[in-house]
Amino acid sequence: MGQFLFSGTTTAPLLFLFCVLLANPFGGGGRVADGATFTFVNKCEFTVWPGVLSSAGSPPLGTTGFELPVGGSLAVQAPTSWSGRFWGRTGCASDPAGRVVCATGDCGSGEVKCNGAGAAPPATLAEFTLDGSSALDFYDVSLVDGYNLPLVVEAKGGTGGCLSTGCPVDLNLRCPAELRAGAGEACRSACEAFGNPEYCCSGEFATPSTCRPSVYSQMFKSACPRSYSYAYDDATSTFTCSGADYLLTFCPSGATVGR
Repeated sequence: MGQFLFSGTTTAPLLFLFCVLLANPFGGGGRVADGATFTFVNKCEFTVWPGVLSSAGSPPLGTTGFELPVGGSLAVQAPTSWSGRFWGRTGCASDPAGRVVCATGDCGSGEVKCNGAGAAPPATLAEFTLDGSSALDFYDVSLVDGYNLPLVVEAKGGTGGCLSTGCPVDLNLRCPAELRAGAGEACRSACEAFGNPEYCCSGEFATPSTCRPSVYSQMFKSACPRSYSYAYDDATSTFTCSGADYLLTFCPSGATVGR
């Protein structure tokens, strides 16, 4: 299990499961020896409900989902060799049956916590593998399952490439009508919208040589050059770092619409 602490416009109890986080999790020039700290910051003009999903074989973290108010931040500790993904949910509220339902990124748990469930597309995803090949962390921000929120990942205190990545712009403003979800609160991938093998990199298109960027994935890539735009977009979209902590910022520019 991991640990987390919360700060922002509302209060929540501290949860200490292994060790105490310092007041500045990025201080001291490196991460804690037993893993990495992920710090989430909400610069959107609305509440975001981040979801957390550990990969098969990775231990669950101290939370699987939480509320992050405007201006709020929360630090989540992950152990060595952890892998998984994070995303932001929007428009979450209780339905008449008392179940929590979100307009985008919903995990279907009926709660603020996702309890091992992933995001329903479209959703902007941040994906991590800690201490992978050559003891490097691997990370990316993926639009393969569509887009719902601006999200940027920054490595803090590590060595190596350690480049920032993500999609800082509001793609909902330029989403083609045929990909638009709902009232424009998210932008679907071409795979989800049309289901064609050439868009989904499936069937006869299930190899890097046969699955090529589509006009839709190229639109995503043009707006967010460092993000994953389709299944075989590894070369320009996967980044590495050693010994870093990570800052994940929703709506880094603060510019948002339709929430």
